[in-house]
Amino acid sequence: MIICEDNYPRILDTIAQKLTNADIELLLVDTKTMHQINLKERKIDKTTDVLSFPLHYIPHFPIGSIVINTDLALSKASELGHSIDDEIALLFTHGLLHILGYDHENDDGQMRRKEIEIINEFNLPDSLIVRTLDE
Repeated sequence: MIICEDNYPRILDTIAQKLTNADIELLLVDTKTMHQINLKERKIDKTTDVLSFPLHYIPHFPIGSIVINTDLALSKASELGHSIDDEIALLFTHGLLHILGYDHENDDGQMRRKEIEIINEFNLPDSLIVRTLDE
């Protein structure tokens, strides 16, 4: 189950249930807020599209938090010609896979393959990982 105060695409619940039975906290923020979070938590003085924060396992608590920059999601969706809901679903999937222990920077393609599996199952556009492979 996703814990979120704002409206969010309901497909995220289905994606989450495909990957885990645990609760996940979802925060949808603007560019300024994401910049502040990125600076505070990662010491990186710029905004980004998605951040994930895995938590230590505690029964009945979320396994982590995913923060999505809706301003950048809207911009990227418009640029690539798909819906903001699809872009948020891609960012959510990316963040959730990180919470679940996947790491595209250090694995042998496992995260990319898992993202592609989710993209195909839910008929989503190419993910960030797939888009960067094409560049």
